[in-house]
Amino acid sequence: MSSTLVWSLKRSVIVFIQPQQYCYPSLFIYGHRASGKSHVVNVFMKDLELPHVTVSCVECVSVALLFEKVLQSFFSGDAASLLPRSPSLSDFVRIYRQQSSRSPAKQTRYIVMEKAELLRDADVNLLPALLRLQELVKDNVSVILLSEIVWDKFRPNTGCFEPLLLHFPDYSKGELQQILSTDQHPSYSAEFYSSYINMLLGVFYPVCRDLRELRHLAALNFSKFCEPVAAGKVKETDTHKLWKYIEPHLKKAMQTVYLGEVSSLQWEQMEEHETGALRGLSAHTHVELPYYSKFLLIAAYLASYNPARTDKRFFMKHHGKIRKTNFLKKNEKTSNHLLGPKPFPLDRLLAIFYSVVDSRVAPTASIFSQISSLVTLQLLTLISRDDQLDTPKYKCAVSLDFISVISRTVNFDIVKYLYDFL
Repeated sequence: MSSTLVWSLKRSVIVFIQPQQYCYPSLFIYGHRASGKSHVVNVFMKDLELPHVTVSCVECVSVALLFEKVLQSFFSGDAASLLPRSPSLSDFVRIYRQQSSRSPAKQTRYIVMEKAELLRDADVNLLPALLRLQELVKDNVSVILLSEIVWDKFRPNTGCFEPLLLHFPDYSKGELQQILSTDQHPSYSAEFYSSYINMLLGVFYPVCRDLRELRHLAALNFSKFCEPVAAGKVKETDTHKLWKYIEPHLKKAMQTVYLGEVSSLQWEQMEEHETGALRGLSAHTHVELPYYSKFLLIAAYLASYNPARTDKRFFMKHHGKIRKTNFLKKNEKTSNHLLGPKPFPLDRLLAIFYSVVDSRVAPTASIFSQISSLVTLQLLTLISRDDQLDTPKYKCAVSLDFISVISRTVNFDIVKYLYDFL
């Protein structure tokens, strides 16, 4: 953590925490993942012994849980029990004002909201109310919102009270070097582990600044880095030979993990169980697709190379019994993959997509825009005529090897759904 950043936050906090003085009603702290936002705020709250409650918007799935936790932390469990079964914002404000009049705040009370970007999906009046909660409850209370997105994308369309903004910048390379070097392995010297971290950052820093991912990668690849030392082939101080040994491994890991194709956990599993699986992955590392676009492309491939009459067998859970003699190929001596992709309508593509995706997805404009993006990338081909007014038709334009790579990144076994491989 940079000293400048710590001092900046410390100075900001000290300004607003003078005893018996009202602080700024709301503070918006933003920065990328693992940039120290929650840690720094919680450390200051505990070290300065400030009355506060930390609320995770992931855990508080309803406003009732949020209101109950705030009242219980600032007052007592009896105050939280006064809330009705389905409390409204006015119920919370009313009970808070009653309790604060009985036990007024001797200094500022702080409500720290982690993952605050989830508040955008809550009731439309919740976020504006939290930003000016001090005014509503007439108490010396301040709300601190911690988020990974900027305020411009956070601000409600209806307008609201503007909080005080504080940005947490990404760690510099030197700061990451210093932080990651603290995870020194007990079997090796600090200089040896520090040189390893320096090599790791030399490869991954241009494409990843996430401290958690870098720490995970450091632990994941350290055993590989130690192999020549443990075997007695290289000395700990011979950094040049160690770099020559670990460089291909780190660059191979970067090509698959940090271009969005596989996660660190998937990379570790493939290293253990599938030694040859990465050969196909490295050939397609130049492609970066959103999560649902990958499933759309998988659905398009299945629609192009599977006959329409087989969709019931592959994608319906309760399709009933289908006779094998009728289902298998009759008088079909040529594989569909040799004949090439066949066009399919949009409604069939969406039907297969909703069957293979692992979560519920509403048919929003985002899904349709991703289809257009796949056409722009020439992964799908639009088949239509100028005089055609009905549903547009598409054709998949990727190979089996390519779609196999995409399928592995989302843990989808596409071979089980291909008619030619029955």
